[in-house]
Amino acid sequence: MLRLPFLDIAPSQDQVRRTLLACLAVGFASLVFAMLAAGWLTKRSQEHSASVTHTYDVEQAIAALRLPIWRSEAARRGYLITPNPTALRVYRDMASSMMPALDRVASLTRDNPRQQPRVARLRALLRDLTTLREQSVSAVRDATITEAMRAESIDASIPMLAAITEEAEALVGEEQRLLAIRATRERDSLEAFYVVLGGTAVLLAIVGVLTALTLIRYTRDLTQSRDQLRDLADSLEDTVRERTADLSRANDEIQRFAYIVSHDLRAPLVNVLGFTGELESATKVLGDFVDQAEAQAPQLLTQEARIAAREDLPEAIGFIRSSTQKMDRLINAILKLSREGGRVLTPERIDLAAMFGDIRASLHHRTDALGATIDLALPMPSIVSDRLACEQIFSNIVENAVKYLSPDRPGLIEVGARQSGDRVIVDIRDNGRGIDPRDHQRIFDLFRRSGAQDQVGEGIGLAHVRALVYRLGGTISVDSMLEQGSTFRVNLPALLAKTGSAPS
Repeated sequence: MLRLPFLDIAPSQDQVRRTLLACLAVGFASLVFAMLAAGWLTKRSQEHSASVTHTYDVEQAIAALRLPIWRSEAARRGYLITPNPTALRVYRDMASSMMPALDRVASLTRDNPRQQPRVARLRALLRDLTTLREQSVSAVRDATITEAMRAESIDASIPMLAAITEEAEALVGEEQRLLAIRATRERDSLEAFYVVLGGTAVLLAIVGVLTALTLIRYTRDLTQSRDQLRDLADSLEDTVRERTADLSRANDEIQRFAYIVSHDLRAPLVNVLGFTGELESATKVLGDFVDQAEAQAPQLLTQEARIAAREDLPEAIGFIRSSTQKMDRLINAILKLSREGGRVLTPERIDLAAMFGDIRASLHHRTDALGATIDLALPMPSIVSDRLACEQIFSNIVENAVKYLSPDRPGLIEVGARQSGDRVIVDIRDNGRGIDPRDHQRIFDLFRRSGAQDQVGEGIGLAHVRALVYRLGGTISVDSMLEQGSTFRVNLPALLAKTGSAPS
């Protein structure tokens, strides 16, 4: 068996391919994981950032609430000390903005159950503070306030302001606590994001290094394989040339041997045929003598002599003649194959439709007698090949199809041809007896036949067909089942290269 050294690295190449696929899979999985993790962490970071921003908004809202409280208180005290319309207007403006500011604080802290009670208490304190302030301002405006009442009204709001300040500080303290938690979560999310990115980068770097090492190994193995292939190709060319020459010589020897053997066999065969003719003449003379003796002296003849002269000898001579004629046909077949192998092929353009039309016309009398039909699927491609070989190939197949049609149904033979790339495929299909699948290859062997032997033939036609098809650079196959017909498929090159001798 011829050993191909470059095949020794096949397992290594398979391993390389598996490693590359594994690296690509890991890299792809890493990217997918990094994308999903980055998306999730980014969303979490955005949520934490939004919560931190929300905390700052609450603190700003509380600060915005404190401002009108204290500015309105200062304006009220100024108005109590020296009734001034400007101070009263400032007081009214600041006092009117306290509740909207408190409403904003309540809206921003609605999601925090711990802040809602403080907001409610703060709202009650602001209502009480506003009532107290309005009483003192009304007394000053109506000039019903005494100096003692004025001093008392100025300091009366101090406990309420202290309580309001305490509640506001509690609100701010809660937000400071939430800010610390939310800032920590935001920082943790950002750190996790960086950890994921860093881990993915490291994993991708490892995958990249493994891929690079694998490619380097693959390239090295590929270089070695290429060098081995080059060396193998050089040695194979020499081996092929030597074996081609040996095959050519062997083929020539086989053809010469077949020619010589056929001629050597024909010489004694001619002698046998000649002596068989003489025996037939002698048998006729002997028969006449027996007839004369039987008429003139029947007592001289025995029954055995009479049977031998009239039956045994003519029958034996008939068997000898039949066998010698069969041997003569076999020798002619061998000579025909021998001569065909040495014939020079002459490529020419052949119209397959016209060729099959001629074949159909030549078999017209036989198909009419059998009630059979030969259908040609037109159009058919042309082919550049040896005309004589093609005619012998297709005529033999179509004639066999006609010969082995089934008597149980009207015969139908369909011929079609198509071009596939640089090849032409011809299908010859019939609805005849069919061929046992076990005999599909045997029918192409010399002197081998299949099925009932009720037709004239020596089993050389399809062997000759296969030899011609091979010479034309083609293949032939059959697809058949008993009683279901047969399909012979001939695959030939569309363009036959011109040759000067028989291929080995």
